[in-house]
Amino acid sequence: MDQAPSMPDNNQNEAGYAASAAALKTLTTAAENKNENPKSHIHMPATQAETHAWLSKLLPPSTVQSIESKYHMGNYVIDRQTGAKAFEPMSIYVRVGMHFLYYGTAQEQALHWKRTLELLEAQSVKMGKEYDAPESRAHIQPFIDSFDLKDTLSELKEPDPEKYASFNEFFGREIKEEARPVAEPQNDLVTSSPADCRLTAFPTVDLATKYWIKGAGFTIARLLGDESAATQFDGGSIVIARLAPQDYHRWHSPITGTVEGLKDIPGAYYTVNPQAINEPGTMDVFCENKRSVMMLRRNSTGAPIAVIAVGAMLVGSIQYVLGVGQIGAQGEVKLDEDLIKNSTEHSCETLMRVGWRTGVKE
Repeated sequence: MDQAPSMPDNNQNEAGYAASAAALKTLTTAAENKNENPKSHIHMPATQAETHAWLSKLLPPSTVQSIESKYHMGNYVIDRQTGAKAFEPMSIYVRVGMHFLYYGTAQEQALHWKRTLELLEAQSVKMGKEYDAPESRAHIQPFIDSFDLKDTLSELKEPDPEKYASFNEFFGREIKEEARPVAEPQNDLVTSSPADCRLTAFPTVDLATKYWIKGAGFTIARLLGDESAATQFDGGSIVIARLAPQDYHRWHSPITGTVEGLKDIPGAYYTVNPQAINEPGTMDVFCENKRSVMMLRRNSTGAPIAVIAVGAMLVGSIQYVLGVGQIGAQGEVKLDEDLIKNSTEHSCETLMRVGWRTGVKE
């Protein structure tokens, strides 16, 4: 009979946690030095050799090996326009963040959970302040270079990187309306992508938990923080729109409708990388993380749709301008078949842009 794999002892766990915490602090502290090229740390190109070398300087060999053997350190995505499937490596700080999921599991909760939450919040707040500072402008061009964003600058209302007052102002850059036309704009029954994103789509929550959301305890009631509101979405569909660091970081309404309520829910700052979502046995990061719930009502049908913006490690602030996961009432949205197929049969995200169609009222 095969023996069950042994769990690391408390000393190993303690050493692994301490090393991971030191690695995250090293990244955010290095970002304070605006004279050092951020491509050598926080915006390091996400290649296996470079990130392995960086992690190996700070983490014990056993910790690096366990992370790299357990996780593929990247995600496959399907380009909706071409159908091509491509591999996107994780950025360095996401790789560090993956390790903290273990310290939120039930067996480690008593020892690590509280200080893991405190660490991730403190480092996320620290990073936010650093990138609000005028000196952070020095990181804009390296960020553009690392993620090959030069050709996208012409889409922006302010295409000159030198004219942004801080890194965060560039990170939340505004795009020209004509750069993201809405599909079938005359059809009020169409639902569109709320973001430039990597998207998964499921006709029911049961399918979402079967193919994608594997963390323990996910329910719509927990996600919304409201049992009674959740009953509106019994049997409804769910779309998950993940923004990568390089993406245009503004959300748009997926429908023509009226905002009926906003609710901010405090929470953690775990990474929301798909491998965190897909990992059985860890906590459900969608329901653990800080998030903001916007309740909408579609003008043409009167049906409810909820847009849930979920914060993440080092990217935790959520602001509404001019007054995300997305869930809709049963029968309100028939999701497009190619998105469902990619999400279920291929267990893969689809590259999307703001305004692209995701489905239509049945």
